[in-house]
Amino acid sequence: MSFDVVISGGRVLDGTGAPPYRADVGIAGDRIEAVGRLGGARAATVIDATGRLVAPGFVDCHAHGEAAVFDPGVQRAALRQGVTTFVLGQDGLSFAPGSAETVAYASRYFAAVNGALTEGPLTVAELLGGYDRAVALNTAYLLPHGTIRYDVMGPSPDAASPDDLAAMLRHVERGLSEGAVGLSSGLEYLPGRYASADELAALCAPLGGLPYVTHMRAYGPRAGVGMAEVVDIARRSGAAVHVSHLHGPADVLLPLVERALAQDVDLTFDTYPYLRGNTILAMVVLPPEVPGAEPGRALEMIASPELDDWWPTLDDLWPRLTVSHAPGLEWAEGLTMVAAAERAGTTPAEFCRRLLTETRLEAGVVSARPDEGPKGEESVRRMLRHPAQTGGSDGIYVGGHPHPRGFGAFARFLGRHVRELGDWTWEQAVVHLAGHPARRFGLADRGLLRRGFAADVVVFDPATVGDRATYEAPRTPADGVDDVLVSGVPVLAGGELTGATPGRALRP
Repeated sequence: MSFDVVISGGRVLDGTGAPPYRADVGIAGDRIEAVGRLGGARAATVIDATGRLVAPGFVDCHAHGEAAVFDPGVQRAALRQGVTTFVLGQDGLSFAPGSAETVAYASRYFAAVNGALTEGPLTVAELLGGYDRAVALNTAYLLPHGTIRYDVMGPSPDAASPDDLAAMLRHVERGLSEGAVGLSSGLEYLPGRYASADELAALCAPLGGLPYVTHMRAYGPRAGVGMAEVVDIARRSGAAVHVSHLHGPADVLLPLVERALAQDVDLTFDTYPYLRGNTILAMVVLPPEVPGAEPGRALEMIASPELDDWWPTLDDLWPRLTVSHAPGLEWAEGLTMVAAAERAGTTPAEFCRRLLTETRLEAGVVSARPDEGPKGEESVRRMLRHPAQTGGSDGIYVGGHPHPRGFGAFARFLGRHVRELGDWTWEQAVVHLAGHPARRFGLADRGLLRRGFAADVVVFDPATVGDRATYEAPRTPADGVDDVLVSGVPVLAGGELTGATPGRALRP
């Protein structure tokens, strides 16, 4: 027997949920050729996996790497956690499809989340073509509803007319034909906030088994409102649904999940193993009447007395916000809003207004939840144990002090939640992080170690794998994953990038 690569001596976790078993993995070209005892096989490259586990590459179901995935540091951070695929286009806002004006809007409004990628106009095919074999990771792309709505209707809060809806449907159908793996929405962001369930259900109709992925209209104690809309859209469209970052009290959320499943809704969700969030500051602090999709008008309102009665209502919020991204005010990154205000010699409300104004709404924050503590940790554990859960980092790589989840979430799943806490077995972890998400997004030849499947393979040490990124040092790479292959090509060896860029733009 002759192969290009043989991974020998490890215990295989094949992604089906079967317990680990002793086997070698033989790879020819970009495919897995054999899984079994391959003693005597010849190979140009042999990876000794003795004492380690061998698994299919992990799929990050929720990543904001549109621009960041070209950064070798971000590629290394992902691969050091075993992540070989980013699912992009999240929260209803990304760079395609759209005119030059739409791409500029998405880039500006979501700058603290997705970064800046390119100038428009841009199609899905062009975006995917820019990723293909240009980076070390695979990329998959969701059609962003907010971007499509803006391209058709601009920042308008009006209901979509029949002509508007027809134009948006054409975008969806073309995007699917060009390789998108589903449709995403961000119903707390703009302009997605203006969409009705009728509009979203109509746009889900062409998905044909691919998921409608939603940042719901409401989370936490009000998650019932968001989940009711998800179920309504699923029933009317027949679409599979996937809820993004389903975080909050498990006593509230798990009954909602079970109720939807009992109603025969094809539902999954992703979670990350942290309590704090990370998003754009404007979404957290501005009242709904401020049109964040129109920066000029929004900044006028922020500077005027119109909001004078609003700012005092946020006094309890300021200590829970840490500045993650502040172009032009980088000295504030990593400081809480209270500490930054003290350094600036002003109040938190006034510093927040300054931050919004001087960054033109681009600022980002890490936000602590009110239930941070043992109760919140228990909710995280209960949510990830549910069989409908898939792993997602919600990784944001923009700014000098981002959330650590992009650099540690998947390693934390393995080190803390498998080895230390026993929330999953090793074989369950690989189902949640590889097999299950690959099926959800129609990636039929990924997520399993099986003959004929794409050779995305991670080799990790179960005794040492774990996260090192913290809120104080968020960009610290994880430990325990030293060898990773993408499409049969070693991209991480000895924990360092090889320089190879075999990542594919994956189509369902």
